[in-house]
Amino acid sequence: MKKIYLLLALLAFVATQSLASLKPFFDKEEYLELLRINRSFGGTEMKDSTPTPKYSTKIYRSPEVGLKNMWELWEYNGVPVISIRGTVASPVSWGENFYAAMIPAQGTLHLENDFSFDYKFAENTNAKVHVGWAIGTAYLQRDILPKIDSLVQAGKKEFYITGHSQGGALSYLLRSYFYYLQQAGRLSANLKFKTVTSAAPKPGNLPYAYDYETINFNGWSYSVVNALDWVPESPFSIQTIPDFTPTNPFSNADKVLKKQKFLARVYGKYVYKSLDKSTRKAQKIFEKYLGNKVYSQLKKQFPELKEPVYEKSMAYVRVGYPIVLMPDEKYLSKKKEPSSNAFEHHSYWGYYQLTERMK
Repeated sequence: MKKIYLLLALLAFVATQSLASLKPFFDKEEYLELLRINRSFGGTEMKDSTPTPKYSTKIYRSPEVGLKNMWELWEYNGVPVISIRGTVASPVSWGENFYAAMIPAQGTLHLENDFSFDYKFAENTNAKVHVGWAIGTAYLQRDILPKIDSLVQAGKKEFYITGHSQGGALSYLLRSYFYYLQQAGRLSANLKFKTVTSAAPKPGNLPYAYDYETINFNGWSYSVVNALDWVPESPFSIQTIPDFTPTNPFSNADKVLKKQKFLARVYGKYVYKSLDKSTRKAQKIFEKYLGNKVYSQLKKQFPELKEPVYEKSMAYVRVGYPIVLMPDEKYLSKKKEPSSNAFEHHSYWGYYQLTERMK
């Protein structure tokens, strides 16, 4: 009998550990449940056939904070889930997306007279991130961190961070922010995070992406994208010569051209300056309209918000290990391409169907 009891105890222990232990890399069933959790923000009024969560329990829903951001706390197989809401039908929420000028990945944002957000999203001083989503992260972390502290006190050491669309972009920055809080001793170094996003846009530049991929090495962050969804292709990206690493052949083009024959030198300088001038001019235009102009609109809603100094860059790239959903014949047979609905391929249900049919 003792052997039987020991065997039963061992099986119970193994079952408990398997339920409450995060594993890296993509898991289809895990993603489908997290997508169901993300979909729950829409409520029954949303015209979307994605089912409700099957294996999870909702613990908390935050109030709206900052730029109409919201998050929920769920528990899935014993692991807390931090689920970040995406864009909602509000000029402020859309303003967060369009406020797409870049700021340094380390610094301070003055949001209110009694709220300045000291942040670090990357170690590399060349890393840059989306200013609107940095502000969203600032407000969200104020409500999330106390909940994490309480869960840690209750013995939790593993967490999911998940979001769809804008919620995915915010998930990336939250993960980065939490990592550097761990490095600073504000959060325990023993905590483990797995970041799962879908339909997420690009949150920062290549140095930021390198940093993000390094801290999530070996499959601790993945990004699911529908190949026909335009949102993961945004924001607009412009690469100028200063966006390259310092050691490159373009920064010293003048010196190289001086060694060429006269006609080659004249033509080469003309082409080089034309290309360099056009990309720098485009970057300035985007900074003006997606930085200064959007800020002036947000300032009306948030009068204490101080405009940060923007980086001279718009070189956005994607992050997270990609899981690409290629639309099949069944999916395409029910869609008209191109569609008059810009979000035809961005819906939870579209992502859900394609994931279910993955082999």
